[in-house]
Amino acid sequence: MSILEVKGLSKYFGGLAALSNINLTIPKGEIRGIIGPNGAGKTTLFNVISGVYRPTSGQIFYMKGKRIDGLASSKIAELGLVRTFQRTALYHDFTVLKNVTVARHLHARENIFRVFAGAGKKMEEENVAKALEIVEFMGLGHLKNELATNLPHGHQRALGVAIALACEPRVLLLDEPLTGMTATEKAQMIDLIRKVHQQGITILMVEHDMRSVMELCDYISVLDFGTLLVEGIPAEIQNNEAVINAYLGTEDITSVRTPSMR
Repeated sequence: MSILEVKGLSKYFGGLAALSNINLTIPKGEIRGIIGPNGAGKTTLFNVISGVYRPTSGQIFYMKGKRIDGLASSKIAELGLVRTFQRTALYHDFTVLKNVTVARHLHARENIFRVFAGAGKKMEEENVAKALEIVEFMGLGHLKNELATNLPHGHQRALGVAIALACEPRVLLLDEPLTGMTATEKAQMIDLIRKVHQQGITILMVEHDMRSVMELCDYISVLDFGTLLVEGIPAEIQNNEAVINAYLGTEDITSVRTPSMR
């Protein structure tokens, strides 16, 4: 059963086709990798799905066939389709816990200024408790009172995912979650993504780290020049000549081996 379906999706900027006739079907509970070279249209695809951009043409269906193309990004997030960004959007002068608490207030469309001023005390207590649960789930409990600006890069990325989880996603779009991380930070983030997935959340992930994509994803869609080049399981993508020639390079793709591929 699909939770997200994209049909004939195109996005033009002037005369430039950033996306051209993209068709995707995402089954519920899948981790889907979206890969391709710089400029292939990956982030534009996320922007259109999440409502940042309106499509030039095509349709997007979410949950039980509800059309969401053309809806505001805030409305799409309310429906449970939530994204992160390449540059983590944080309140840098807020603590880790307050960042997640504010995200919960915003998701519930509550007046956060009224809450922090002392009104709605019970509501605030409930939101803080839930935010703390998310912070601890993401392995940030020991940093709950640390300012976001003081966190190392890997923890800032984890906080970005925690903020997304505060919006109670059914589908989570992760845009380059491993960018700029050390090997240790990548391993920790991969473990966290698996934990999130185990909560029943469907994940779409744009990522350039091929080893991590092959390790994490159930299925991979490859974009090239705004078109859908090919789709398949990791082993198929790894050995696909069109993918090798268009993007990954023979050395890069054939050197990636997960245990299931050996």
